[in-house]
Amino acid sequence: MTGGVSESFVVGSKSFTAVAINTAAKAGEWIKSKLGDINWVDTKFSAQDLVTEVDKGSEKLIRNLILTHFPDHSILGEEGVEPGPEASKKALQAMSDEEYLWIVDPIDGTTNFVHGFPFYSVSIALAHKGEVIVGVVYDPSRDELFVAEKGKGAYRHGKKTEVSAEDTLLRSLIATGFPADRDGALPVNLKGMQAIAPKVRNLRIAGSAALHMAYVATGRLSGFWEIGLNPWDIAAGALLIQESGGRVSDSDGTPYHLGVRNVIATNGHIHDELIQELANAGASRIE
Repeated sequence: MTGGVSESFVVGSKSFTAVAINTAAKAGEWIKSKLGDINWVDTKFSAQDLVTEVDKGSEKLIRNLILTHFPDHSILGEEGVEPGPEASKKALQAMSDEEYLWIVDPIDGTTNFVHGFPFYSVSIALAHKGEVIVGVVYDPSRDELFVAEKGKGAYRHGKKTEVSAEDTLLRSLIATGFPADRDGALPVNLKGMQAIAPKVRNLRIAGSAALHMAYVATGRLSGFWEIGLNPWDIAAGALLIQESGGRVSDSDGTPYHLGVRNVIATNGHIHDELIQELANAGASRIE
């Protein structure tokens, strides 16, 4: 990895943040080495919800590295959970009392990875008693590392990140996604896209919620929303945005917590306007 680790985060092998950075970097490098060398692709919750042996291998690598340093910690990883929203909810509930819980997406943007589209990431967060205290998103294609520590700011390659200054939707570049839940979340999100597209500068749908949220934190995007996401899609990105001066909430405005599935993440200035427009369109949540 070139220049991705700020010295200020490396404070010995037992530093939570140092372990998160090191783990994300190693997983990212391994994933990149597998690009174009995928032996099998399977589907999970829907025909569009893909998994590969690289996802599973990346999660195993991440689990092994974290547990080497912190054997008593718990890990909630995407590939260790049965597909579908109900299974995700139950998995989080089962671990909600853990003192230290790592929340891991080994490849956020698997469909992009399978097609060789260079917009995917490794997302690693650490929650202490239900509150996210460390968030790392690593983009192996660009060797970009986004890091946040609760109360200490967020950084890209060691430089502090700040959200953008747009104060209206009309001036904003907003991102969203096409949810894998084709029957539940997708129609709601499509309704939201139709309502929001005419009211913003433009929309982007690039296929990695974690990277979209990292881009909100760095000011490249003014905001992001999506219906029906999972904890591992959001946890690291949420801390990146909050520590960069932005705002993350449920679609009804409730402040972010690990159980949020309908996420609105913005620079803060356009947050209420985005919530209102989605509510007006009946596109805030799955009924």
